[in-house]
Amino acid sequence: MLVVDASVALKWFVEEEGSKDAAELLVTGGLLIAPDLIVAEVCNAAWKAVMSGTMVHEQQDHAAFRLPAIFDELAAMAPLAPRAVQIFRRLGHSVYDCFYLALSEQRDAALVTADRGLLRRVLGTEWERRTIGLREFRREQAKR
Repeated sequence: MLVVDASVALKWFVEEEGSKDAAELLVTGGLLIAPDLIVAEVCNAAWKAVMSGTMVHEQQDHAAFRLPAIFDELAAMAPLAPRAVQIFRRLGHSVYDCFYLALSEQRDAALVTADRGLLRRVLGTEWERRTIGLREFRREQAKR
């Protein structure tokens, strides 16, 4: 089981650095989960991509329609909120990202992210061992 964040999920719908690595997650055969927050985050990131010209409206529509079906589970945010806020206070990092960490803890699953800021922030913390960068995940998969 893997928790996937929006920085990875967006790469399934727009060609950018790491898109091939993100596509690997879809063929690993493992369960993919995320807080339901991911739908709003990916739709917002897709809107920004449309505005910058790196994505067209049809890709944005496809992402909005297809994203929920990719996941084996979209976990409700409300039960994760108390822990996400506690993690936020300890890390001093976006509470949005802390929802993914809270789900990772709750399910004892690794969090895969392409968010370099989050990867830096968890260094030396209890969340470092459960957070893996997208590139590293792909390298580990290639070794198997």
